[in-house]
Amino acid sequence: MDDSTGVRKRNVDPEDEQEEADLVLTDSSLPRNDVAESPSPPKDEAPEFMKEALKDLTPRWRNWWVRGWFSLLMIGFFGVLIYFGTFAFMLVVILCQVKCFHEIITIGHQVYKSYDLPWFRTLSWYFLFCTNYFLYGETLAEHFAASIQKEERLMFLARYHRLISYMTYLLGFMLFVLSLVKKRYRLQFFMFGWTHVTLLIIVTQSHLLMQNMMEGLVWLILPVSMVICNDIMAYMCGFFFGKTPLIKLSPKKTWEGFIGGAFFTIIFGWFFALFLCQFPSLICPSKISSNFTVDVNCDPMFIFKPKEYNVPLFIRVLLKLIGFDRSTISIYPLQFHSLSLSIFSSSIAPFGGFFASGFKRAFKIKDFGDTIPGHGGLMDRFDCQYLMATFVNVYLSTFITVPSPKKLLPLIVAMSPDDQLQLFHQLKDYLDGQGLL
Repeated sequence: MDDSTGVRKRNVDPEDEQEEADLVLTDSSLPRNDVAESPSPPKDEAPEFMKEALKDLTPRWRNWWVRGWFSLLMIGFFGVLIYFGTFAFMLVVILCQVKCFHEIITIGHQVYKSYDLPWFRTLSWYFLFCTNYFLYGETLAEHFAASIQKEERLMFLARYHRLISYMTYLLGFMLFVLSLVKKRYRLQFFMFGWTHVTLLIIVTQSHLLMQNMMEGLVWLILPVSMVICNDIMAYMCGFFFGKTPLIKLSPKKTWEGFIGGAFFTIIFGWFFALFLCQFPSLICPSKISSNFTVDVNCDPMFIFKPKEYNVPLFIRVLLKLIGFDRSTISIYPLQFHSLSLSIFSSSIAPFGGFFASGFKRAFKIKDFGDTIPGHGGLMDRFDCQYLMATFVNVYLSTFITVPSPKKLLPLIVAMSPDDQLQLFHQLKDYLDGQGLL
């Protein structure tokens, strides 16, 4: 006990004290592309093949053209994916997930690269595999239940999928414990948490994105397009009219850009939803057969069919002044749902970008990577998309989708023959009682 203060002194092992000091991030341990706390002059991000054409422009306008051209290229690539359909989107979602995971894990490795943590990268990728196996294994069992039932080995994997997933995770957990090194315990647990938070943010959200897509490509195309529109229009409005800072985490964001982006996103969402309703291949759920073909034929849900609505009297009076006199108007219900999605994409989803900005400033890095000139890494483009994917999934399960037999079939297949027969007879009795048989 300290006689002068009455406070008990903590007995600290010199090695633990050194480890605690090592965990404090100093400028020397951070990546080189540091960011000052105050806005810095625009950096020339033009790739080599564009520098000659843009050499007479100021760095600000040069970056504007670079960002604009690569935005158009990405929009064009998005259009190509829409043309090729479900499997193309599946492949790109998985590739983007892996790349985003790589970008975030690499930041952790760069910040603490001097410590040479054993198995850090290997275990990180192993946990990525475990998480994907658990999430997508159940999705495959759901969509290929009929084919799985014919194969004994696949039936075994489907029936014990969760147990196998848990055991594979436990193996990684034990390998992590065995890899612990004296003097680096706290740092290794820090990186263990880093990996798991990354998995939660990246893999879980990408899985929800995939689930949305299986309900119909419209539930991927529409919200993704809204986020793209909001990002572009917020940048344009902020670039030309922005004067009032919005948030300290992103000094370049302005209220003018935020409000302008929301305004154009709501208008875009309303008319783009109307346009998408004209394509059955986009609004029908994606049914994948056992021979890996996608059936997008269906009787569209009521939200994809026009419905007549009565025009309120005060609006009819206003419309009559401009020569437009109608008592009813035909609107697709999806357009009303698009209002909810566009409001979220322009008001809440940007906080995914603010979160990413705070993360980057915490580690004094400008971008997650340099994959896309003028934009940074893939994670810089998907920070808002992942937040949007979660909202769409919740919105679908709450307001749109109804329980589907395809979700019950894997559970029925996993039951014993006696339980399946019992369920069959109970269902038959119920249908007889309802007069459906």
